[in-house]
Amino acid sequence: MIPTFPDMGFTRKTMLREWIVLALCLGLGAHVALGVLLHGSFDWPTESFGFYGGFFGILIYVVVQMTRSVWWVWKEKSKP
Repeated sequence: MIPTFPDMGFTRKTMLREWIVLALCLGLGAHVALGVLLHGSFDWPTESFGFYGGFFGILIYVVVQMTRSVWWVWKEKSKP
């Protein structure tokens, strides 16, 4: 039996998967901010790119989670 986290009902596998998704989204957000820094014509101060990297990462994470939720709903409805 796989141990679960107290009072949440999540297995370690589920928690690990969510942390991996979050880490990938934060990394992608940092790459988006870096791309804007290198190729964009915006006048953002360089000191604030850490904020923008985190902001884009959280925004990407929200979009990924919404897409996953829609996919699960669609998958459940398509079952015979």
